[in-house]
Amino acid sequence: MPPPERLPAPGVNATGELEALLAHGELTVVGRIREASNAVLRCTVTHEGVSTDCVYKPVKGERPLWDFPDGNLARREVAAYLISEATGWGLVPPTVLREGPYGEGMVQQWIDTGESPEAGLLALVEGEEAGDGWRPVAFAEVGEGRTALLVHADDERLRRLSVLDAVINNGDRKGGHLLPAPDGRLYGIDHGVTFHTEDKLRTLLWGWAGEPLTGEARSVLGDLEAALTPGEPLATRLAELVTTAELAAVRGRVALLLRTGTHPQPSGQWPAIPWPPV
Repeated sequence: MPPPERLPAPGVNATGELEALLAHGELTVVGRIREASNAVLRCTVTHEGVSTDCVYKPVKGERPLWDFPDGNLARREVAAYLISEATGWGLVPPTVLREGPYGEGMVQQWIDTGESPEAGLLALVEGEEAGDGWRPVAFAEVGEGRTALLVHADDERLRRLSVLDAVINNGDRKGGHLLPAPDGRLYGIDHGVTFHTEDKLRTLLWGWAGEPLTGEARSVLGDLEAALTPGEPLATRLAELVTTAELAAVRGRVALLLRTGTHPQPSGQWPAIPWPPV
C-alpha cells in the first residue's frame, strides 16, 4: 500500500479539503507537547489516502480557569478560526471540533516553522527608539538593572493579527503563538483564552495602539459586522461555540472598532503584556 499523500500548510484552495480531513480522518497520537499548560497532543490524521500533521487538544485535558467558567477552551479556538476565515485573512490554521481518542477536542493543522518562530518578528533593542521597520511595545528588564525596548516588526501580517485579536479579545498573544510558514504566511495559534465579555486584551502587538485602522481593516470589519448579524451562518455557528453574552460582546467590539476607526489601546485595568511574553 502506498504511503498517504501529505498535505502542505493551508492555502486558499486547500482550506476546505483540510477542514474535511481534520474533521473526518483517523487521528493517531504521536507525542505530547509538554511545554503547554494544557494537554496538547501532536497527531497525524489520515483519510482516504491523504494525511497531514495536526494538534489535538482534548477538552478533558484543559485546566479550569476561574475567569473563563463558561464553556471550554477548545470551542473558543474553533470560534477564533471561524472569525479569522470570515475576515479573509486566513490568520489561524484550519481548526475543527471533533471526537478524538480522548473525547471531544480541538484539532488544528500543524504549521512547520524554524526553531525560533518569533525570530524576525520580535526583538529587544538598546536605547529608546525602535528603529526603522520596528514598532515599540514596552520596556523590559533584562537583568543586572538593565532595560531594553521590546519591539515587534512593522509587518502588515502582524497588523492584521492585531485587529483579529481585538475582535476576539485575545488574552494571550505571546511571541511563541506567532508562526511564520515557509510560504511567507503568518499564523496565530493558541486561542483558548478569548471571547470574554470583559476587556482581556493582552498582547505583544501594541505597536499600532491608538493609530488609525487601515482602509482594508475597516472594510473587513464592515463585512464582519454584517456576517455577525443574527441569523447569518457565521453568527449561527458562533452561537454554538460561545455564550450569548460573549457573542454580543464580539458584535460590540467590532462596532467599537468601526466607530473609533483606531487600533485599541491598553485599558489599564488588565495587564497589557502576557507573561511569559514568549
